[in-house]
Amino acid sequence: MPFANLGADDRCPCGTGLTFGECCGPLHAGDRSAPTALALMRSRFTAFVAGNTGYLLASWHPSTRPAALDLDEDVRWLRLDILDTLAGGPFDREGIVEFEAFSRVDGERRSQRERSRFRREPTWLYVDAV
Repeated sequence: MPFANLGADDRCPCGTGLTFGECCGPLHAGDRSAPTALALMRSRFTAFVAGNTGYLLASWHPSTRPAALDLDEDVRWLRLDILDTLAGGPFDREGIVEFEAFSRVDGERRSQRERSRFRREPTWLYVDAV
């Protein structure tokens, strides 16, 4: 299944209820940076939905960023549930976002749960999962 082709008026996959153009679209376009670790987490989920490896790599901390990223087109990301946040606000330097992401692969429903660490330098970047 191909990645989602998101238009500005489409509902943003990250779960805020906003359109892509109001929510994660400007982050993906580089028009603004995520104000919080949670906003970056949501935008990264949307990048997985859209197959936007450029954004995923650009929003990854250089100390842990892979040289390349190959996403599986057979994974259809369905929903993101935010379970917990720790710090990660506009005045914090670090933050943690715990989430569960739901997907479908070959007709089978799956989920992935993790606690992701983020660091602001000066923009928020994904560091790793704990």
